[in-house]
Amino acid sequence: MFARTNCRSPWHLFPPIYLDDSGAAYTLLLNPSGGLVGGDHLSIDMHLGPEAHVLISTPSANRVYRSLAATSVQDVDIHLDSGAILEWFPEHTIPFAGSRFRQSIHVQLAEGATVILWDAIASGRIARGERWGFTSLDNEIRITTSSGLSVKEQYALKPADRLSGLGLAEEWDYVGSLFLIGDRVETDAWTSLESTVAEILETNQGQVLGAVSRPSAPGLVVKLVARSAPALTSILDSLWGAVRRALWNLPPVVLRKY
Repeated sequence: MFARTNCRSPWHLFPPIYLDDSGAAYTLLLNPSGGLVGGDHLSIDMHLGPEAHVLISTPSANRVYRSLAATSVQDVDIHLDSGAILEWFPEHTIPFAGSRFRQSIHVQLAEGATVILWDAIASGRIARGERWGFTSLDNEIRITTSSGLSVKEQYALKPADRLSGLGLAEEWDYVGSLFLIGDRVETDAWTSLESTVAEILETNQGQVLGAVSRPSAPGLVVKLVARSAPALTSILDSLWGAVRRALWNLPPVVLRKY
């Protein structure tokens, strides 16, 4: 097995460990600076080789600090070779009051590759009364399969702009997206998993509101909002565990972030 990493400040990639006997490597992506300030431009370029299975998370939330003018930018480009599996599960992003943040996540899948990608934001530093107090947040996620089929999510939030507003999300504190995309999985398996995911989303009504859909690319997309971080974490753990069992007959992950 061959692996190589190259990081420049502020990124640091922890040495991989193995949480079980599945052979999946687990590592943490760390920004020791504590967050992004105006004018920062962080990038991640990741390439998984054939049949690799990697799980990547972060040890804490991604913080975006107040900026008077310049935008904080984070670009992620991921390429998966044939048969590779990536489980991308960073902690959520917390945009501070007055912050400006733009993120793009682009994933290219070779034939037989599968990605499970999680992305979530908080409404702000809720305990400090900063709900939806950031200036702007632009987010784009695009996943493209080897056949050219793709799924794309793009939104721009400006809470102070009452014309566009926040819609129904305004009363919630967390917004999350879960993408399950891959052409190796049989159609019947996606259908069965869709039913399982729908049942899980119905178990936390009041604290979590979510839905699952089938995009044009082979897979599922889950959108949800939550009233608290514990509610978000709980529903994500249930969804993630169900996906791992259904797709690879693997147990739920117990992440080590210490």
